[in-house]
Amino acid sequence: MPGELTVHSHPYRLYNVSFANKNHAYAARRGTTHLFNKLTFDALTRKELTMTKTFIQDLVNDMTLDEKLAQLTQLGPHYWGLDDTVDLTGPFKELNIKPQVMESIGSVLNGIGARNVIEQQTRHLQTSRQKIPLLFMADVIHGYRTILPIPLAMGSSFDLEACERFAEIAAKESAAAGIHVTFSPMTDLVRDPRWGRVMETSGEDPYLNARVTESMVRGYQGKDLKEKGRIAACVKHFAGYGAPEGGREYNTVDMSSGVLREFYLPAYKAAVDAGVAMVMAAFNTIDRIPASGNSELLRGILREEWGFNGVTIADFNSVNELIPHGAAIDGREAAEKSLAAGLDIEMMSTHYLNHGAALVEEGKLDIALIDEAVIRVLELKDALGLFDNPFKDADPLVDEAPKPSAEHLQAARELGASSVVLLKNDNEALPLKRGMKIGLAGPFATSIHVLGGWAGTEKDPAVSLYTGILQKTSAEDILTAMTGELGSMLEGVFDVEDEIEDAYQQLQDCDVILAAVGENQQDTGEGGSKANLRLSANQEKLIWRLKDTGKKIVTIVFSGRPLELKPVLDASDALLQAWFLGTESGNSLADVLFGDYNPSGRLSMSFPYSVGQIPVYYNAYQTGRPYDPMYPNVRYVTRYLDCPNDPLFCFGYGLSYSKFTYNSFNVEAADRVVASIEVENTSDIAGKETVQLYIHDVSASVVRPVKELKGFQQITLAPHEKQVVSFEITREMLMFYGKDDQLVFEPGEYDIMIGRNSGDHCTQRIWIG
Repeated sequence: MPGELTVHSHPYRLYNVSFANKNHAYAARRGTTHLFNKLTFDALTRKELTMTKTFIQDLVNDMTLDEKLAQLTQLGPHYWGLDDTVDLTGPFKELNIKPQVMESIGSVLNGIGARNVIEQQTRHLQTSRQKIPLLFMADVIHGYRTILPIPLAMGSSFDLEACERFAEIAAKESAAAGIHVTFSPMTDLVRDPRWGRVMETSGEDPYLNARVTESMVRGYQGKDLKEKGRIAACVKHFAGYGAPEGGREYNTVDMSSGVLREFYLPAYKAAVDAGVAMVMAAFNTIDRIPASGNSELLRGILREEWGFNGVTIADFNSVNELIPHGAAIDGREAAEKSLAAGLDIEMMSTHYLNHGAALVEEGKLDIALIDEAVIRVLELKDALGLFDNPFKDADPLVDEAPKPSAEHLQAARELGASSVVLLKNDNEALPLKRGMKIGLAGPFATSIHVLGGWAGTEKDPAVSLYTGILQKTSAEDILTAMTGELGSMLEGVFDVEDEIEDAYQQLQDCDVILAAVGENQQDTGEGGSKANLRLSANQEKLIWRLKDTGKKIVTIVFSGRPLELKPVLDASDALLQAWFLGTESGNSLADVLFGDYNPSGRLSMSFPYSVGQIPVYYNAYQTGRPYDPMYPNVRYVTRYLDCPNDPLFCFGYGLSYSKFTYNSFNVEAADRVVASIEVENTSDIAGKETVQLYIHDVSASVVRPVKELKGFQQITLAPHEKQVVSFEITREMLMFYGKDDQLVFEPGEYDIMIGRNSGDHCTQRIWIG
């Protein structure tokens, strides 16, 4: 009968569902009960079946070698549906995919949408010999339906609870769309804003990155992956992907083992310690070996040192890329090296499928290596509950709702406001007052294209800055000019149309003028590397011409990376780093602009004075000839002749509408070492302050950074309220990787620093033994 649901018994799983008329079934159930609620199937009878490692081992023992290799292969959804009559040309011929192989493929890349997932999973279970469900994985970077601030913006919130909430929202919406695994968090440490993917990270500091990463893993995964609204997290890109030479995408990464361990590995390890389900290998080389074939990384550090027992996966086509890297002569050698190195799943290439069996038969690969990889993949499917319910939380009613939930939109608005960083605020240009006549100009004044790269489904447009401001004041009090949008460099557009004189004439009578400038969102993210980080010429000219009106100028910067803002700093009375804040962008910014939210963001990545300084970051190693600003004309020290060493805005920097003072700094060393400071809100405005702890090891067996973030606390103070903030200095904080790449603690002198950012703090030197 049309719409009939049928249960097929199976010794290994609960059911296989088939649909005589899927569309009819959807329509019949819409608006009544939850379509595929994992607890209530009113058309099905169920019995609980507990999965065990023995069960999984039995499955593996029953598999053919080809079926095992298929479980270790991930392809896009468009590869399904092949049959014997299909002419295997183009990509199908290139990958040597045969229709019968598709019956055993283990996972799907970016197959999203509840209806699509349910249909594809159903077809797969009908044709698969062992009825092993597919894993559906996707890039959910900063939200699925409700687009949230880009991760670099979330890092700038310094709010770990907010970061966890960020991931919870993304997980809940992704799960309803049928997604089981997200390729997030991206925890690559970054020091070069020319690299487009800085937007996906939480910044330049290993301590902050680690804390944000573990918060996001908890947010995605919860305590049990079977829970409704939870998905598996895949931390990426292991390892060192955030350090390409010249900031150029996919370029060489070359660093010492000490730098790798000191700065780049801690956040990946934090993910492992937080129980992350999956780790993605990077495109780049480490110590001249591509990560996808690097056994020292995947087996040595990840599994043996850190005890990771989850799944590893290649990045897109990266097994095949061992060949252009020059690390493999052909696909056979690429498969051999990657499998031997411990890479479980091959994404979007088929060398495991095409060469794995021959490598085993020739004795070049031990079948045990393949078996252990298959077991890990099946254990992940079991952890997600897919053998019990292959659709998990896929729900067309939720996935296809007319708009995101009000709860998620409100959370996105709050997360966005907490991520905004106030960089300058002279002459009390901000907050704005209701009733002011506001001028609004620039390519992002009315634009809805401010979601940011990797923006989920993009079903719902972002709230524009204009629309957000309109909720705070009347349309008669807003004048707009030169609002033509900035195109993408990928499309050959490098500037906005010059309507500068028209904007100058139209906005002269305003009380304050907002210049909404930045970079096109498409020019950020993967493949978005840039050599020039300045605003386009006409945007800079616009700001300076508006300055000629004599009105207060508030510059609002929309970007996915730190930009070179020195050329417009003096023309701006206030400077606001807006990032790309997602769906609620305009509302979040309006809340900050009008003082309904007191800005509390702090930069998680330094902003360069000039692109020529890059990489510029706060925790650099000491040098033998350091620059001393007390003696600016000394030549033979590490310095630039035409530019300061320091960034324009340092790590941890950010202003508030409140004023905070730091007093009574003290370090006590008795049974414990405790550093404390009194923070006072000396203003009439309640505000949040991020109190930051830095430590410098004065002398050690290896050169140490000039300072390192070791802790931070966010406090909210009422007007004129005081609070003492204390940090305990533990031995773990003072440990570092020594000459033999082992963690060591060395007694000696340490500079303990507490303050408002990496460049403004109180310091006391003590001996710690």
